[in-house]
Formats: sequence, C-alpha cells, structure tokens
Amino acid sequence: MIWQTCKMSWAAVCANKLRTFLTMLGIIIGVSALIVLVSIADGASSSVSEQISDMGSSYLTVRVTDDKENPIRLNEFQELMDDEALEAAAPYGRTSVTAKSGYTSGTMSITGTTGSYFDIMKLELSSGRTLKQTDLDNNSLVVIISADTAIEFFGREDAAGETLSLDGKSFLVAGVLSDDNSSLTSTQSMTESSSEEESETVTLEGYIPYSTLTRIADNVLDITQFYVSSADEESMDQAEAAVERIMLERLSEDEDAFSIMNQSEIMSAMEGVDDTMSLMIGGIAAISLLVGGIGIMNIMLVSVTERTREIGIRKAIGAGRGGIMMQFLMEALIVSMMGCAAGIGISFAILKIIGKVMEDSMSFHMDMKVAGISVIFSLLIGVIFGLYPANKAARKKPIEALRYSG
Repeated sequence: MIWQTCKMSWAAVCANKLRTFLTMLGIIIGVSALIVLVSIADGASSSVSEQISDMGSSYLTVRVTDDKENPIRLNEFQELMDDEALEAAAPYGRTSVTAKSGYTSGTMSITGTTGSYFDIMKLELSSGRTLKQTDLDNNSLVVIISADTAIEFFGREDAAGETLSLDGKSFLVAGVLSDDNSSLTSTQSMTESSSEEESETVTLEGYIPYSTLTRIADNVLDITQFYVSSADEESMDQAEAAVERIMLERLSEDEDAFSIMNQSEIMSAMEGVDDTMSLMIGGIAAISLLVGGIGIMNIMLVSVTERTREIGIRKAIGAGRGGIMMQFLMEALIVSMMGCAAGIGISFAILKIIGKVMEDSMSFHMDMKVAGISVIFSLLIGVIFGLYPANKAARKKPIEALRYSG
C-alpha cells in the first residue's frame, strides 16, 4: 500500500518536471543559503580565533595612561612584577626606523622588549638566540628579525650573525624568528638602488632590547605598556588580580590610571560573537526555506484543484481518505527532500570553489550539523506545508469531485 502510494506520488511529481523544479528552487536556495552562509561565518570566525589563539591566550596586556608622576623604569620593572602568580613579564615599546643592508633599504617597525616577550607570545626562533639580560644591561645593538625581513635584506632566512643598519647604527642580527611567527599585516615598500623601483608586500619587523630602544627613539622612555603571563589559562584570574594589586599600589590607588586586558576574555567574547552571528545568519537563511515551503503549498493547492476528477474517481472505486491524504503529503515531501538534497550538493560545490579561491588564507568546510538541521527543517516544511493541501484533497466528496469540469 505504502509502496504503491510512493510510486503514484513519484509519477505525479515527474508528470510536470518544470513546475516541480521551480517549486524545488525555493528549497534549494534556502538550504544552500543556510549551509553556505553559516559555513562561511564559522570559517571566518575560526580563522580569527585561531590567529588570536596563536598569539597566546594566557597573558595580560597592561597599559599605563597616567603614571602619577611615578613612571615605571626598566631597572625596577622586574622587581615590581615579582609575584608568584606571574610567570613572566615583558615591557613593550614600538617605533619605526630606516633599515638598510647593502643596496636594500626600507622603513622597519622595531619593538623594544626583553627575552621574556618571546616566551609570553610563544615566538620561536629558526636560528640564532633571543634577547639576553646582558643585552639590556649593556644597551647592546642587537636585533631579532622576522623571517620575511631576513629574506628581504639578506636573501635568505638564516641571517643570524649578519649586520643590519637601523637609523645609521650598526646592529648585529642575533636571531631570526621562524616563518610561522611572521606578521600577516605589515606592509612596507622596499626601495632598490637601481633604475627600477619595486613595491612589495612584506613584513619588516625586528625586536631590540628595551634599553636600546629608549636610546634611539625619542618617544620611548618609561614603560607605558607591558605584557604579563600566567602559568596557564586556569590561573589567569589570579594573575590579573596580582597585576591589579601591584598597579594600584604603584599608581596611588587610581583605577583609571591603567587598564588590564585579559586575552582569554577576548577569546570568550569572540566565541559569544561567533555563536550570535551564526544564529543570526542561520535565521536569515532559514527565511528562504519558509518561502520555499509556501511555494510548495501553493503548487500543491493548484495540483489538488487540477486533479479534482482524479480524486473523485479514486474515491468512487474505494480509495480511503487516508490514502488520498498520504499521496498528496508524500508528493510534498518528495519535492521538499529533493530540493534539500540538491541544495546540500550545491552548497558543497560552492564551499569547494570558495576554498580554492581563498586558498590558505581561510578554510571553509560544510558543517554536518547544519546539513542535518537543513534535512530536518526541509522534512518539517514538507509535512507542514503539504498537510493542508493533502487534507483538502482527502476531504473532497466523490460526487462533487466527479462533477467538477475544471
């Protein structure tokens, strides 16, 4: 009985292929929009979260906005941050210099800090060494450069031991960061001393002792920004409380004189934003599915009207109300589920194409949970929007149906 109903429903659906396809189109667009938009949102948010996570999530960023005429000096910084809740602390200062090596020159971003900064930020070196305490004590002219900077100035990544001129001062390249640590956002124009000038997007950055930075930069003297790390993410609250206590004691109990930014809180906030964005985008895309369901109901009502005599004949030869209702409901389900299957297939193809275009910058994958929700949603739409036309067909009286002339 059920198999026969399915065969009849399939035959009715295939009887008018163009109309069936146009009816399915709403479901196809709705499912495709739901899966693609949610997958793109998840891919983008995952990429941003991964970049934030790569920077480390167990550290605090502290900024001093008002030193209360009691500035933090480098020679007292480590003693000030000596607390059992803190694993490491590193000052941070930044300036731009003109870097030159041979015939290659360019504007370079320089960060003044200590060796602890590399541990806090989880920066790894491919060659050479990191900054040492003796470098800070002696104001040494040493620099740690990024892999991109090494390649740009020296033509190779292994440039430890080379000499680089920064604002006319000769710095020893003590180490080179691994390529994985290279910044993704720095853009500088390199100038070759030849008849042709080329502009390339490269990363030009280096790290020097903070004490050395205070000597070559006019805008850096006291410590107004620094980073503090805890042993792990679970102890971030204790570390934050310790830093807050230290800074309040230092800055006359003025909470407005400094700010503390917890990296783990940023991660939590990002996750909340991601979830909200996914729900919002999914809700917008789901509206397309509802519109598709209305299209199914509309066509099924037209089909019921067109097949009034058929319904009358079937009832006259003994077909029950349940059988008639099941057939029309099955037709609505077939159209809905075929549209869902086509939508999932198109979504997969679209995400593959977007992934190829974006290459390594961002990855997109079909979320099987969203695909499963699409299937369930399409099934419900087929039932809900097919129920009324099916019920209308089943309620027709045989005599009135046979008299219908169309």
